[in-house]
Amino acid sequence: EILERGLKVREYELRRDNFSSTGNFGFGIQEHIDLGIKYDPSIGIYGLDFYVVLGRPGYNVNHRKRKSGTVGFPHRLTK
Repeated sequence: EILERGLKVREYELRRDNFSSTGNFGFGIQEHIDLGIKYDPSIGIYGLDFYVVLGRPGYNVNHRKRKSGTVGFPHRLTK
């Protein structure tokens, strides 16, 4: 839900520089009030950074403790 609001603030458009070579993407917004969150004077205004890591089924083979392996090149996400 919060990612959807963040993309709405950016008008669902991201630059090519926002994407990494592995298919992940990230972007930032300047003010949290753009998300529809109420302004609280005690907190002030702050920005947010979003970073999304995409994966396919089977990606945990790289991160598990027992019998770990590597994700094959055809199964990796790319631009």
